[in-house]
Amino acid sequence: MEILEELFELKDAEYAKFHSNLIPGVPFESIIGVRVPILRKLGKKYIKNPEYKEFLKELPHKYYDENVLHGIVISEIKDYEECINELEAFLPYIDNWAVCDIISPKVFKKNKVKLLDKINTLINSKHIYTCRFGLRMIMSLYLDDDFKREYLDMAAAIKSEEYYVNMMIAWLFATALAKQWDETVKYIEEKRLDKWVHNKTIQKARESYRITGEQKEYLKGLKV
Repeated sequence: MEILEELFELKDAEYAKFHSNLIPGVPFESIIGVRVPILRKLGKKYIKNPEYKEFLKELPHKYYDENVLHGIVISEIKDYEECINELEAFLPYIDNWAVCDIISPKVFKKNKVKLLDKINTLINSKHIYTCRFGLRMIMSLYLDDDFKREYLDMAAAIKSEEYYVNMMIAWLFATALAKQWDETVKYIEEKRLDKWVHNKTIQKARESYRITGEQKEYLKGLKV
């Protein structure tokens, strides 16, 4: 699998310049410039070839695009235990929000009970993007029909000085306000979140089309 060669054949220099502005801290020279929809197609193709496992072992990668592709391939793995093992091997190498947020394993939806203990470990990690990933899984998987307040307790317990962790907590609670208003608004009323996260949650919720006008006005009065 000549993955790197194929990535360079798909290079879009203008996209690389544009995208580099969205991922501060990632050196421009490490960005090949392959668009995400193309990387998703590659991921679906590579997962059908047993040699994808060799690619996943090639850590650390040199290029940002390789890391994005790596996250996409992990998301396509159908075996839960294999997916968890590959995820845990990869997370320590993630150094930006874009690679972190591209990972969305499909197999997790069928293993949500089993996944909870793992998420609790992830969100308590000192590694920024391991913690962020765990929080995003709570937001993505645990705020719908099988919601429990304990999931919000898990997120509210995380105290961090890291911007990308705190932004994810705010995003999670803003999403929870849209999906589980009655339970979630109590965390805002009781000021259970750090001040910055509290206010950012309100801001993001008030920007959401899923929050009613009445709810937005109520939240406005809860800013601190």
